[in-house]
Amino acid sequence: MLRIILFAFIPILLMATAAADPSTEMRQARNRQDRAALDQLIGKLKGQPSANYQLAQAYSYAAEVAMEQRDKHKAQDYAEAGIPVAQKALETNPNDAKAHRILGELCAQVIPANPLLGGLKYGQCARDEVNKAIQLDGNSAMAYLSRGVGNYYLPPSFGGGIEAALKDLDKAISLDPKLSDSYLWKGIALRKANRNAEAHQAIAKAVQLSPDWIWAKEQLQKTPAQ
Repeated sequence: MLRIILFAFIPILLMATAAADPSTEMRQARNRQDRAALDQLIGKLKGQPSANYQLAQAYSYAAEVAMEQRDKHKAQDYAEAGIPVAQKALETNPNDAKAHRILGELCAQVIPANPLLGGLKYGQCARDEVNKAIQLDGNSAMAYLSRGVGNYYLPPSFGGGIEAALKDLDKAISLDPKLSDSYLWKGIALRKANRNAEAHQAIAKAVQLSPDWIWAKEQLQKTPAQ
């Protein structure tokens, strides 16, 4: 009887854990483009030394949403605020692959507001930190995703370009077939290469995996099926 009661409570406990997980909450806020909710999470996580990685992730998600809403300067503000937080996470654990990845992402997110100066100041950080994350954890789908997005924006003359991006994004998908972000960015890269049918299919997969993701649905609407 006791075992039956315990098994009955397991789903409830799992749901409670998921609801209390800041990473899940901030990702849902990202999907809804809810900057106010992300700001609240940032406020809650500030001052918690053990939460530096999560705080840096919240800043990165907020920068991502600001960019989606065409507010490049606010995206820059979020990213610049997150960089020292990620650096503090690395002071605690210099070999934390996740912290290296998020630092690389934040450095990259500063650049669009001022591509020339931002690229000179943060471009090396963006490349080096994501590559360090892959070096430390070669099975990190998120790290390959981050490098793929970076290669999407980086010209081929600097080692980037569409083919380099697609290679990293396919690697991310192979490591985590349920990571919707990888399919979305693969679709965006394919669309840039004028491979619209493949692009539409990839972005549709992202929407299937994350049906509440507003930006993914917007990208699907912009992508011809043929």
